[in-house]
Amino acid sequence: MAVKTARITPETLKYFIALALLFSGLNSHAQYTDVINSNRPGKANSAYAVGKGVVQFEAGLLFEQQDHALLNTDSDIFGLDLALRYGLFFEALELHWEGVYQSQHITYANLGTEERLSDFNTHRLGLKYLLYDRYKDPERNKPNLYSWRANNAFRWSNLIPSVAVYAGANFVLGDNPYYPGDPTVSPRAMVATQSRLSPRFVLITNIAYDRIGTDFPEWSYLISVSHAFRNPKWSVFVENQGIQSDRYSDMLLRTGMAYLISPNFQADLHLGAGFKDTPSRIFIASGVSYRLDFHKDEVIAIEDQEAINRNSMKKDGRKLSKSERKSQRRAEKRNKKRQRKQGDPGADGL
Repeated sequence: MAVKTARITPETLKYFIALALLFSGLNSHAQYTDVINSNRPGKANSAYAVGKGVVQFEAGLLFEQQDHALLNTDSDIFGLDLALRYGLFFEALELHWEGVYQSQHITYANLGTEERLSDFNTHRLGLKYLLYDRYKDPERNKPNLYSWRANNAFRWSNLIPSVAVYAGANFVLGDNPYYPGDPTVSPRAMVATQSRLSPRFVLITNIAYDRIGTDFPEWSYLISVSHAFRNPKWSVFVENQGIQSDRYSDMLLRTGMAYLISPNFQADLHLGAGFKDTPSRIFIASGVSYRLDFHKDEVIAIEDQEAINRNSMKKDGRKLSKSERKSQRRAEKRNKKRQRKQGDPGADGL
């Protein structure tokens, strides 16, 4: 059987060649973390890769109820949401497979008949590459020792994001009832950004151009804000997704929570709904994320380390600014006051 692929214009081909050059020519360093970095419970893709040598599984069960006002149909959908992520070759590059297999039971009220559809609603494979890491410079990660507000207050500079690009393809295998007439392979491209608004708030955005070259290309965006509680094992998120295509258009809202069971294991729950009635959508999903951490820090020769130089052990002779001196004096006064309350005679300099 011949494999049918999407029609790719010269402009589209140039775009993917440019992405390939970026992948091969740029050098960036993703922030590998000691705690799992999952795209769940929402649909937004983080700008960061999982890290070289990390194999990560993300899976969930979902239920959705759809009613179509024009077709007068009711649908119950059960599905399995799967993703496999692997840190490939170097820190900034990630191989990403994702698929949603669903079974849909449709009741046609006007005809008094029923139908069942089963296949992949989503099935894609791609590469994500971190182009720009906002926090690659260790100076941006240093806390201000003299000001709580400086560490926790919102600053406009916090909106400057880390940026990643994604290039991949959708796969429609066999007679998929959800994509009749679509080619077997069609390209997909995406830009993902991630901003740390404060130590506990993170903003992620995605802009994607999907099913490129088909009769029904699709634009979509995702805006997701997550918040970690004082107990960092718990976090919540709110997410808005917009989809625009001649086949299907909608705006979706999701919210939910995640719980960190261990550094490599996370559980989650979310629910959401659409804003249209053609069809109306209400859904709930629960899942887990687990990683196999084979990451190893690379050993770098001292002469190649930019951070180490002949002056690194010398005392910083920079004079404090007026605001830094005031913050330092206030911090010293607070420490002395706290020590006096605790009965520490050293608080008075004795």
